Amino acid sequence: MKLILAPMEGLTDPIMRDVLTSVGSFDWCVTEFIRVTNSVLPDHIFHQFCPELLNDGKTASGTPVHVQFLGNDPEMLAANAIRAVALGAPAIDMNFGCPAKTVNRHRGGSVLLDEPEVVHELVKAVRDAVPSHIPVSAKMRLGYMDRNFMLENAHAIEDAGAAWVTVHARTKADGYTPPAFWDQLQPIREALKINVIANGEIWTNADAKQCRLESGCEDLMIGRGAVTTPDLTQCIRQNSDTALLSWNDLLALQIRFINGPAKTEIGMLGRYKQWLGMMSKHYPEAKLLWDEVKRIKQLHEIVEKLEATVL
Repeated sequence: MKLILAPMEGLTDPIMRDVLTSVGSFDWCVTEFIRVTNSVLPDHIFHQFCPELLNDGKTASGTPVHVQFLGNDPEMLAANAIRAVALGAPAIDMNFGCPAKTVNRHRGGSVLLDEPEVVHELVKAVRDAVPSHIPVSAKMRLGYMDRNFMLENAHAIEDAGAAWVTVHARTKADGYTPPAFWDQLQPIREALKINVIANGEIWTNADAKQCRLESGCEDLMIGRGAVTTPDLTQCIRQNSDTALLSWNDLLALQIRFINGPAKTEIGMLGRYKQWLGMMSKHYPEAKLLWDEVKRIKQLHEIVEKLEATVL
């Protein structure tokens, strides 16, 4: 069973990837999407999204980081993929799942699922451009506003030469509202020869087991569940329904996160509070800490509080 950390814009950034892969048991993770328009991006943009390229394409703990692109220009996607590989990307992923309105309005992400022929063209352009030993994959949803082209898109990705496809078990219209329709992944898995990785609403070990049962998929991509519960992959691998990391362990993780290379203090404050708010749904201690720090506006005060709390 492979477990993968999902790409989530504004959430699984390089700092979060570093923290989660330091304690989680991930086979690989994927960058936030890099938007491609009409040019080959400068190297500093690749390093901004994926500083792990400077570390042999891996996080500090050794987890490979795949570079994800979003766009609709086959030539530019291919050219940027070539550059990413030259900089050390171990694999390229294509985004056909983003449901954001601003992205979809510019004909990117999940809106392309209404055009399976375009999905095929884009994946094939990248597959043909990069060396054969570099895997190319894609992430899709069940569809845009409906599931009419679900199998057509899956076949388009496979026929274009992708090594695997990850499927978020909802349409764009479904957004992130529960439930995820895991059972809808089974016909995709049965129709394809390449591997199908299941994604969506995996918050617990029980969810992971149920998703694998309903979808028939062996491998799972985990998003918000891994951020909310940093030891979730360990729980899944050890078939544990109880937490394996202590709150003291998680406090040490939070200190590591805050000490990461943030652009601005106010940006890190927002990112940390976002994460703590998510963890408060699972850990009572996080809820108590959230009540104490939510009005703090100086990062050093939060650091001092965390350091004073660690046993």
